[in-house]
Amino acid sequence: MAQQLSSKKNNFGLGVSLKNYIRENAGILIGLVLLCIIITIVNPNFLSSNNLMNVLRQTSTNLYLAVAMTMIIILGGIDLSVGSVMAVTGVVTTMSIATWGFPVWVAIIIGILVGLLFGAINGYISATTIIPPFIVTLATMNIARGVAYVMTDGQPVRVMSDSFNFIGSGYLFGFLPMPVLYLIIFLIICYIIMNKTKLGRYMYAVGGNPEAARFAGINIKKVKFFAYTFSGFMAAVAGIVLASRMFSGQPTAGNGAELDAIAAVVLGGTSMSGGIGKIGGTVIGALIIGVLSNGLNLMGVSSFWQYIVKGIVILIAVYADVIKRRKAV
Repeated sequence: MAQQLSSKKNNFGLGVSLKNYIRENAGILIGLVLLCIIITIVNPNFLSSNNLMNVLRQTSTNLYLAVAMTMIIILGGIDLSVGSVMAVTGVVTTMSIATWGFPVWVAIIIGILVGLLFGAINGYISATTIIPPFIVTLATMNIARGVAYVMTDGQPVRVMSDSFNFIGSGYLFGFLPMPVLYLIIFLIICYIIMNKTKLGRYMYAVGGNPEAARFAGINIKKVKFFAYTFSGFMAAVAGIVLASRMFSGQPTAGNGAELDAIAAVVLGGTSMSGGIGKIGGTVIGALIIGVLSNGLNLMGVSSFWQYIVKGIVILIAVYADVIKRRKAV
């Protein structure tokens, strides 16, 4: 069992040397470079500093969700509620400031607690019942979105607070967007969890072979509960940052965000069957999704067509994963 845990741990992209990391992710790295070249040829404005910063900001929001989604998919689960949790936390946070008069820091804590609550509900039900995570998170996805609409009557909640707006729109030292700073911090935290703690090793063990993990004395319920609760927390962070960037809480925020997060995870090499995954690969996958969305916008492609393109990308990525696993058997 120890050798299995060690092997699973070594699959984590940020835990190996840079050389090995590049070799293991060569395929998606080449894809990312080629995508950037094609978009630049079509529209040279892609490489402008303002546009690249915009790509980083957009990608950071997706990665808040994707890093937690990686943990859940490694466990063999799924979380469809993250986009809706983004919306409800953004709405609750902005209403706490604009309607209820709470200080910004109190409003942020309230918003995060709401995200943690939805994540804990997902984790508790998924870990203690036989209801599939797909059904559990599908239900909470609808509940969270409904709560956001009911609270706002379908209208945005405007916030005119410089301190709140700085959270998503400000810069550190005049050049580093605040959302990117948060992302760096969370990537380090996730690296420590997955590489330096028993919890990270347990996630790979549970996803790879739940029965073996149970016989090894791993508390599977606690592992699952943590992963889903952490996903709720990250969705709350994403919702608050997005609300700050838009200067308002939008009940429609995060629409399709779960699609982008899952796409980033799958493109990054995480197996939908569980047990195999790399946060480092997820980062590249999210960059591909961010660059693709930005490039399609620069080309003037309709948002309706963008959904089709992203769906095709996910289908190809999952198919490639199935073929790879068959060859490995």
